Amino acid sequence: MDLMTIAGFVLGVGAVWYVLASGGILGLLYNINAAVLVFGGVIGATLITYPWRLIKRLPKCASLVLFPPRMPEYGEIIETFENIAKKARKDGISQSLLEGVPPDTFFVRAISLLIDGFDVNFIRETLHNEIIGFKKRHTQISDIFKSMGAYAPIFGLLGTLIGVVQVLRNLSDPASMGHSMAIAITTTFYGIFSTNFIFLPVAGKLSVLTDKEALIKQLILEGTISLQKGEIPSVVKKRLQSFLADYEKNLK
Repeated sequence: MDLMTIAGFVLGVGAVWYVLASGGILGLLYNINAAVLVFGGVIGATLITYPWRLIKRLPKCASLVLFPPRMPEYGEIIETFENIAKKARKDGISQSLLEGVPPDTFFVRAISLLIDGFDVNFIRETLHNEIIGFKKRHTQISDIFKSMGAYAPIFGLLGTLIGVVQVLRNLSDPASMGHSMAIAITTTFYGIFSTNFIFLPVAGKLSVLTDKEALIKQLILEGTISLQKGEIPSVVKKRLQSFLADYEKNLK
């Protein structure tokens, strides 16, 4: 479980809850009509925009925010390749190299391509295309949450407009005016709150996880190419360290 995600959510929601409770308006923000308008509208707009094959993946992908997959550290990847290079230098390129490979499907495929004797260009192209496909699939999911984050405030604004219209229609009835104003205010709150505490944070965390896993795959690609070229273990290690340093430098 990702403690930073939980801590951030608790801190953010707690701050909002404290302010609302201090003002004595916490109970006033419960409005089923406003919730139906905002969340029903967001779901409807999302169904219109994206195909079902992507939408059905949302619950599983959203769970990664709280329960991210276990990923090896960059240093572990580099150390693994250094050990594989030592074994390859001693025993040659053989099936025994898979014994030191972590149970990562991409990692296994990369080393298998090496064992099967494919050339550098084929290995690079094959693994590079797989990385591109991986990033595209995961970016599509984070884009859906970004879209939901854009829809929610708009439906909140729509609820505000509906509430204002109802107020204008019931100027002679103070009781009805209060109900209408409640819809106007709470829909805006639901829209803004869900955008900034659900949809956009989920999209952002998924993007971070995607970038990290893509970098791990890129390290695996570079390490496999280095092995295919027959480079000695120390060169393999330095090459991967240099690749990682250049990547982190470009982020600054």
